[in-house]
Amino acid sequence: MFSEIKHISQSKDEPFRRWFWSRNLDLTVWYNDTDEIVGFQLCYQIDGDEKALTWRTGRGYSHNTVDSGEDDPARPKKTPLLVADGVFDKQTIVDLFIAESAELDEACRVFIIGKLGAYTTVQ
Repeated sequence: MFSEIKHISQSKDEPFRRWFWSRNLDLTVWYNDTDEIVGFQLCYQIDGDEKALTWRTGRGYSHNTVDSGEDDPARPKKTPLLVADGVFDKQTIVDLFIAESAELDEACRVFIIGKLGAYTTVQ
């Protein structure tokens, strides 16, 4: 189940965001001034080859692998980067999100399930 991480830093150059995590997923949701969702990023496979599906109003979807910046243990960790990755197992991730999101507020949950279901590999 998702738990919300409270008191996260907010950027004055970005919309308000909320951050949720579970054992299997990380979710960031961005809201505009009228509390409408204007974007989200769902990260999965967080214990391994981490992936991120991002949707933003006016930009649509992107699917990426997360390069953790930890490829050389002899050097300091670099900033994680998103690297293009077109493979998205939609049904597996929708099912996992549904299982993990039962306690999210219903409007957020329904919105994200709809966007996950609408994702196509040809964007």
